Amino acid sequence: TRKESSAASDVYKRQAKELCSTENVPVSRLVYKGLSRIGRPLDDINTAIENAGRLEVYQLEKNISILATIAGAAPMLGFLGTVIGMILSIFEISNAGGNIDMQLLADGLYTAMTTTVAGLIVGILGYITYNHLVVKTNKAVYQMEATSLEFLDLLNEPA
Repeated sequence: TRKESSAASDVYKRQAKELCSTENVPVSRLVYKGLSRIGRPLDDINTAIENAGRLEVYQLEKNISILATIAGAAPMLGFLGTVIGMILSIFEISNAGGNIDMQLLADGLYTAMTTTVAGLIVGILGYITYNHLVVKTNKAVYQMEATSLEFLDLLNEPA
């Protein structure tokens, strides 16, 4: 009967909401938002899912620009250290008169090369991590879009 079908539907809806609330992933939060709007017009459900999706995307992308800045700025800071180290070496050579002490020259070169290596290491690791996170974010966004479309298609099916 229709009453039994409605009761079963409510049980399935409750179970689906419970499952979504136990999973801490963006896709489950979108489906939960859609499930909580069942009974309203499809446009309202779609709008709720889209708004929740925008919030999820923001959460996924909110700090990634910091990592991109670090990846870009680290090599420049390393290069700045290189220039400072070379300036120190040239300054020591000019102060030495005609007696160049290799130890003073080596100290400046050591500073120059150490900062270059450190900047490159941080920059390379930051760049790799940034790209990895961008790919993971894009994958999560695709999954959210695909799942929300599938969810809306299920709601659109004739009874």
